[in-house]
Amino acid sequence: MRACVIFNPTARGDRARSFRRHLDEFAVGVALKPTQAPGDGRRLAAEAVRDGFDTLVAAGGDGTLNEVLNGIADAPDGFARARLALLPLGTVNVFARELRLPLGLRPAWQVILDGGERRIDAPFADYADAAGTQRRYFAQMAGAGLDARAISLVDWETKKRFAQFAYVLAGLKAMREPQPTITVEGDGQAATGELVLVGNGRFYGGSLPVFPDAKLDDGLLDLCVFPRVHWALIARYAFGFVTGRPLVPRDVKVLRVPQAKLSAAAPVPFEVEGDLCGRLPVELGVLPGVLRVVTPR
Repeated sequence: MRACVIFNPTARGDRARSFRRHLDEFAVGVALKPTQAPGDGRRLAAEAVRDGFDTLVAAGGDGTLNEVLNGIADAPDGFARARLALLPLGTVNVFARELRLPLGLRPAWQVILDGGERRIDAPFADYADAAGTQRRYFAQMAGAGLDARAISLVDWETKKRFAQFAYVLAGLKAMREPQPTITVEGDGQAATGELVLVGNGRFYGGSLPVFPDAKLDDGLLDLCVFPRVHWALIARYAFGFVTGRPLVPRDVKVLRVPQAKLSAAAPVPFEVEGDLCGRLPVELGVLPGVLRVVTPR
């Protein structure tokens, strides 16, 4: 194994501080590449693949994971040449929970050393910005509407203290704004709503199984389309974070499709893996079984 660990040296949080205190333990036989600014993880990951590293370790949360994943995709034949591993240092660590990785630093590192591997799908979102058409891959989930707007309103100190509940509080703030209608079309199906959540795996916002039938390797995306956003919806999911059982409204429509288009007449933000990446319209698709991830044996 030729491993490269990509991490944010200024990341806050207890897990990140613990990782920095024990860097020497993790540096034995591996390369360490610190990021300096947003987007560095993607650039460093692409460079590492080109330099011949076959295991890229994203040491951080779901945002760091997403940057490293997209760096692997950017490199020529990146998915074939390198696999993705994760040291979960973030606040929520949704993808680590989906893979059933231990959240402790040393046990998670031992999983990487043991070298178990699984192939999963690589979903992507195609969208346009000032620089032209962009493609962003994601491992776990994406969202449009209230979900994305709430992410832009999350306060770091609140997130540090209350974890997932920081997003609930941000969602309540976002509720005060108009909620444009989103149109979803895919595989001959269509639906409209004010919130769309997109799952590759089962979990959202931690270990909340919003997409109970989703599988990481079935070649499909699970889209939950919420016709209306209201206070009761936020309350339902706040309750779900406490109990681990989401109370999904009956009028939610679920599409399980290999590709879809999301569009809206008004500006609507879109996020992947908890990171804002653009506005609708967005074209969603899947590359089945191309992403190699390190998992417990």
